[in-house]
Amino acid sequence: MKAVILAAGEGSRLKKYTRGLPKGMLEFAGKSLIKRQVDLFRAAGIDDISIVKGYARDRIRYPGIAYYVNDRWASTNMVVSLFCAEPSLAGDVVVSYADIVFEASVLTRLLDAAGDIVVVVDTMWERYWKMRYGDTTFDTESLRIEGESRVVSLGKPSPDAAEIDARYVGLLKFSAAGVKQLKSVWSRCRDRFWDAPWQISGRPLRTAYMTDMLQALIDDGHSVAAMKIENGWIEFDTNEDYEKAMEWLRTGALKSLCAMAADDHE
Repeated sequence: MKAVILAAGEGSRLKKYTRGLPKGMLEFAGKSLIKRQVDLFRAAGIDDISIVKGYARDRIRYPGIAYYVNDRWASTNMVVSLFCAEPSLAGDVVVSYADIVFEASVLTRLLDAAGDIVVVVDTMWERYWKMRYGDTTFDTESLRIEGESRVVSLGKPSPDAAEIDARYVGLLKFSAAGVKQLKSVWSRCRDRFWDAPWQISGRPLRTAYMTDMLQALIDDGHSVAAMKIENGWIEFDTNEDYEKAMEWLRTGALKSLCAMAADDHE
């Protein structure tokens, strides 16, 4: 099993705390977000870890890590960053966004989950959104699940509430077969849609979200499975996210959402 951490973006909405610093290097509970993930992966027995850097790349330096660079970080997004690490996309691979914190149990369950493409989704996301934004209508996207775990659509911005069965987290796993499916879609779509609207988000492939790629895989007839959790994670997109999370950490409110990967902050 390999792990790839996507950490190329600037995180412009966190500039109050990350000027000249990749947002994955934001310190939280005594560790950077990236170091927290690296420690979790290693504790789970994953030693083949890669990080895709871009903005302020020299600020990310950890021993025993393979590094890739997205030189076009300012004009691309997650899918392009992932394929900057294409040499590491072989066999079984866990992919994570650098700006999330998740419980060790979430990773353990993901590693054990069956399926060629498995995405972690939060079925109790509304509780987190109420703490984070005060309502459940801001910054939403669709994610529909049929049966127990089959994802049938995702990534539509600001959908009707009926189109949201869970929240995509930014943590997913590909088996060796799933990696082949991923590369097939990338190879077929890359040139055709590089600067043309690709999926329901309306973005061209160069700025596509990972949800766009997952929808393309679904549209190609590949199975994407949802691994359901009930909270157990948080993300850092804005200054307010960081400030609220620090306050939750100080008051103990964070534990209602996410037991930290390590209690080294206590």
